[in-house]
Amino acid sequence: MKFKNLGRTGLRVSDICLGTMTFGWSADRETSFSIMDTAVESGCNFFDTANIYARWATHAGASEEIIGDWFQQTGKRHEVVLATKVRGQMGDGPNDEGLSRAHIMHAVEDSLRRLRTDYIDLYQTHWFDDATPIEETLHALDDLVRQGKVRYIGCSNYPAWKLCKALWASDKEGVARYDSLQPHYNLLHRAEFERELMPLCLDQGLGVIPYSPLAGGFLTGKYRRGESPPPGTRGLQSPRIQAYITEKNFAILDTLGEMAADRGKSIAQIALAWVRENPAVTSVIIGANTVAQLRDNLGVIDVGLTAQEKKTLDTMSAWDES
Repeated sequence: MKFKNLGRTGLRVSDICLGTMTFGWSADRETSFSIMDTAVESGCNFFDTANIYARWATHAGASEEIIGDWFQQTGKRHEVVLATKVRGQMGDGPNDEGLSRAHIMHAVEDSLRRLRTDYIDLYQTHWFDDATPIEETLHALDDLVRQGKVRYIGCSNYPAWKLCKALWASDKEGVARYDSLQPHYNLLHRAEFERELMPLCLDQGLGVIPYSPLAGGFLTGKYRRGESPPPGTRGLQSPRIQAYITEKNFAILDTLGEMAADRGKSIAQIALAWVRENPAVTSVIIGANTVAQLRDNLGVIDVGLTAQEKKTLDTMSAWDES
C-alpha cells in the first residue's frame, strides 16, 4: 500500500480508500466488520462514508452506525482516517437536507454520535446546494474545524466552476478551504473529471478521491455482450449501468480481459490500476459486498500498467474533445 498526502495538507492516506456505501445495504453488519478488518490488515487507513448511506435500503445513517460500532469493538478509531459527508436528505423537515449552517451543525452532531467519535478527519459536502450561499456553507465548516470536530474539509460532485468559486470564497473570507474533491471517474467516464476538474485540482493542490472506479461493476466483467446480467445484479435497473452498455465499452472490456489473462490478474484489478496511476489521483475508493471481493480489488496494489497498456486503454476510452 502506498501513502500520499491529501492535497496540500500533511494528512497521509492510503492510496486505496475503503468505500462503505454497501454497509447496511448489500453487506450486513457482520460482513461489514470483516471487510473493515481486512482493509486495515491490508494497510488501508482511509474509510469513506456518508450520512445518507443506506437510506434507500434500511435507514439513513446505517453505514455510519456500523462503522461506529466497529470502532467501539476494535478500538481502532486512531488507525483510520475517517471521511463522511453532509448534504443529503436525513428527514422530512425543510431543514433536514442541504448545506445551510442550520443543517450542517445538526448533521455533524448526528454523524459524530453514530460514528462514536469526537472528530471527523475529512468532512465533505456531498454535492452542491444552489439554495445556500457558498459563504454560509464555508463559514459553518470553518467553525467546525476551529471547534476540533472536523480536521479537514472536502467536496464531492462539484463542477469545476463551483469548486473554483468555493476556493475563491475561502480565500476571500479567510476560512477553511476544500482540500479534496471526490469525483465520479473511471475508464468509461473520463471527460467530466479530465476536461476541467483535473487541471483545477492539480493547479490548486486538491487531493482527488475518485468513486465508482469500476463503473458500478461493469468493469469487473460481470456484464457480457448479448447475455443477461447475473441474477440479483444491483446495477441492472440503474440508468448509469445501462449507459455503459455500448459496443465501444464492451471492446474496452475485451481488452481489459486480455490484459488480465496475460498477467494472471482480474479485470477489476487492471481497471483499478488505470485510475490509481493517474498522477492527479490521491486515493481510489473501492467498495465491496464481501471480503473475497475486497481482497480481489486490493490486488491492484501489485499491478502496474506498462506504458503500452496505458496507451492502449487511453486511446480506446478517449473522449471527444471538440
